[in-house]
Amino acid sequence: MRVVTLDDPSDFDEWRAKARALLLADIEPSEVDWEGGGAGGLFAGDDSIPAPVRTSVPAVPRDFLNVASAVLAHTDRRRHATLYRMLWRLAHGEKALLRIATDDDVAWAHTCVKQVSRDMHKMKAFVRFREVRHGEDTVYVAWFEPSFDIVKRVAPFFVRRFTGMHWSLLTPSRTAHWNGETLSFGPGASRADAPTDDALEDLWRTYYASIFNPARLKVDAMRREMPVKYWKNLPEAKLIPGLVRDALPRMQAMVDKQPTIPKKKITPLQKAVAAAPEGSITALRAQARECRACDLWKPATQTVFGEGPVHAKVVVIGEQPGDQEDLAGKPFVGPAGKLFDRALEEAGIERDLLYVTNTVKHFKFEPRGKVRLHKRANAEEQAACRPWLAAEIDRVQPEALVCLGAMAAQAVFGSSFRLMAQRGEWIDLPDGRKAMATVHPSYLLRLPDAEAREAGYAEFVRDLGLMRGVLG
Repeated sequence: MRVVTLDDPSDFDEWRAKARALLLADIEPSEVDWEGGGAGGLFAGDDSIPAPVRTSVPAVPRDFLNVASAVLAHTDRRRHATLYRMLWRLAHGEKALLRIATDDDVAWAHTCVKQVSRDMHKMKAFVRFREVRHGEDTVYVAWFEPSFDIVKRVAPFFVRRFTGMHWSLLTPSRTAHWNGETLSFGPGASRADAPTDDALEDLWRTYYASIFNPARLKVDAMRREMPVKYWKNLPEAKLIPGLVRDALPRMQAMVDKQPTIPKKKITPLQKAVAAAPEGSITALRAQARECRACDLWKPATQTVFGEGPVHAKVVVIGEQPGDQEDLAGKPFVGPAGKLFDRALEEAGIERDLLYVTNTVKHFKFEPRGKVRLHKRANAEEQAACRPWLAAEIDRVQPEALVCLGAMAAQAVFGSSFRLMAQRGEWIDLPDGRKAMATVHPSYLLRLPDAEAREAGYAEFVRDLGLMRGVLG
């Protein structure tokens, strides 16, 4: 029997180097006795490594290396021998070993991996660093008692999370230290080496008590997810018995309390009503030519105001003018407008019955040589134009609004509206009207292939057809 001693029983690189040497020497797993703790040289009782009888070790799956690294953090004394046996089997023809879930070695290894992973999760969740002052320096120290030797595996997580802090993580098996630049490890510590409280914990306990919701209390789940062994390290633990005891009376008090009426959500268009200008549609159109609420008027040719019957039953709201709309001074006359007209015709709706306008009244663009490329208006520019839209709707007094595109839909319904999920359905508005949203015709023009454009166009026509029920 050959005894192999590991200086650090959890160190993957050390185990792999010695397992590789054994494999090259063609030493079977049954001939090896693994020992941990550094009591001796490479082979206790035999000072030499057997001469290799192989020139190379067969490749093993990367999954095995990941499994071995996790299993070595476990405390089961069988781990080194079992992993070497699995390595031997993989190197001697059992290439699919890790896929055999019913194999005793594989099942045992996966159980170890799950237990180690669960322990790592607990450490990440329940470690509490406490402030310690050393002259001008501040160090944060935490004490934790994991079930397995996982400090080296978890420490990089705390480096990423607390990069700007100097901290030490103490456990019985080993310690980790971060000085802002270098992560180092040392031998295990004792509970007395860590502070038991700091100046911030009273504040934390106050916050914890204030957010504790008695209606969501599940004691069994708390014990399952936060085992009692970790409680002594948590500053809020001393509050839990009292919070649990008082949960039922507090919950009953919440039930008995008079319910509050939730605040109504105010959409951007509703907010704009207060700033909406006075006057008829004709007067509004004239006023809008002089609007200087944002800078879009400077490069634009002219204001593009809405047009259509002043008492239309439906107001159709687009997003913003394009190049041809800017030149003509009318909405929806460019390529998107022509597609809109064709879809209206197929839906059996006359455009002359609709009041058609845009959320933004000026063309925003980015010059590219002689071409003016459309650029989306930002939030401030949209807000500056919204009072004009609110005034148009107020003068027309339609029964329904139809929004083309996300900009128009979110002006009417609010920022939480999701166009593709909620398109094509009437929604009642607080003012008694109803509104519906669908895609902007320019979206259909941007679709990548003919099949997508054809399907998207058919849905667009179907959505527009819903206006027939309002128009009569």
